[in-house]
Amino acid sequence: MLLEMILAAVFGTIIYFFLTKTKEESLSMGDGWWAVGQRPDSEEDTEIRRFKVDTSEAEIKDLHQRLDKARFAEPLEDSCFHYGFNATYLKKVVSYWRNQFNWKKQVEVLNKFPQFKTKIEGIDVHFLHIKPLHLSEGQTAKPLLMVHGWPGSVYELYKIIPLLTDPVNHGLSGDHVFEMICPSIPGFGFSEAPHKKGFNTMCAARIFYKLMLKLGFHKFYIQGGDYGSLICTNLAQVAPRHVKGIHLNIAVLTSIGFKQLLSVLLGQYFPALFGFQAEDVQLIFPFKKKVLYKILLESGYMHIQATKPDTVGCGINDSPVGLAAYILEKFSTWTDPSFQNLEDGGLEKKFTLDDLLTNIMIYWASGCVVSSVRFYKEVFGKGISTEKHEKFPVEVPTGIAAFPNEVFHTPRSWAQQKYVNIVSYNFMPRGGHFAAFEEPEILAADIIQFVDQVEKASFVQ
Repeated sequence: MLLEMILAAVFGTIIYFFLTKTKEESLSMGDGWWAVGQRPDSEEDTEIRRFKVDTSEAEIKDLHQRLDKARFAEPLEDSCFHYGFNATYLKKVVSYWRNQFNWKKQVEVLNKFPQFKTKIEGIDVHFLHIKPLHLSEGQTAKPLLMVHGWPGSVYELYKIIPLLTDPVNHGLSGDHVFEMICPSIPGFGFSEAPHKKGFNTMCAARIFYKLMLKLGFHKFYIQGGDYGSLICTNLAQVAPRHVKGIHLNIAVLTSIGFKQLLSVLLGQYFPALFGFQAEDVQLIFPFKKKVLYKILLESGYMHIQATKPDTVGCGINDSPVGLAAYILEKFSTWTDPSFQNLEDGGLEKKFTLDDLLTNIMIYWASGCVVSSVRFYKEVFGKGISTEKHEKFPVEVPTGIAAFPNEVFHTPRSWAQQKYVNIVSYNFMPRGGHFAAFEEPEILAADIIQFVDQVEKASFVQ
């Protein structure tokens, strides 16, 4: 009898452990309503409407008048980009913007891909939906949701879209062809901004999940960098049975364990002990210079936007020159930190002024910069590692492309503490934070090889 009682207690404990473990490891998707006022009793509009970017002569005239009245400060001698955006080069950018940049022509570029809007949780969500033009016999396109970040927009994806929807004609492997859905995060670009507090990456993930279901996709791949990485991570957490694989060009960790902390102290001397590769050591050591100082140097904007976003937002929403300086500075140092040593910030080494100003114009024409910087307060305003999803594992197949000039580097051994099913982790030969915008060919090739690995593994199973 005593043995039976002991066995019953043991089995009862085991059953209780697994039941509570399952309960603890569930992550609720939740729901939301972001329009003005209370959610109505009626069903939400299910219509998907065509959309085109448009502009007027009055808008261009107003912009030109503001540019004509710009007031510049003189930079310090030999300051380059060490103090932020260099005003000498800013004058050149503004002159080009005022006298040579053709916004109407760029609007035609923006409208070359099919665009749509639809209501989800009370607000208009803008998205591109591009179907491949060429499919081999028996081949089907794989749905891919690709999400941008800040201070980017869907425009930073325009160069990579043709590579993934028509890879063969762009010199890439044609084994996998993609049907791409590229939404604007609510509050960014042409997506309506939330009218209530609390819209964070989890809310964006839920809206994009609903968008994919609305479009008829129940199994799909997802990809993102910057905020796109966080949003896609949340989507993989709450809808793992719908996400076939997640590919990231930055893996953001908001909490690390004791082993990771120890690796900061000893990893440079005993890399193999902590699973570091030679590239990891090169990218994160010496830790003070490569990580701590770099984060301190590049995170000032985040502290402002995570605490008082409307203060800075209202200022740059009223001044196109201020908006350009604030945003374009990120495209300098986040692309290559050594660019701060150049008077022009190296901006035209990787991008054209037309491309950079098109991204700026999306913020200016839509008036979205205030709502875009508010996103930081919603995501980080409560502190780091305070939300359940920040410590929740991602179990779907994961691919990570590590670009050498990314703002911070996450070694595979660190990433796998959160992304527990990494099937592809590759060091890219060059590139920084805006991977799809800067190095679309490299990123596209890595996405394709990742999907190939996932598909082959699924076939074997």
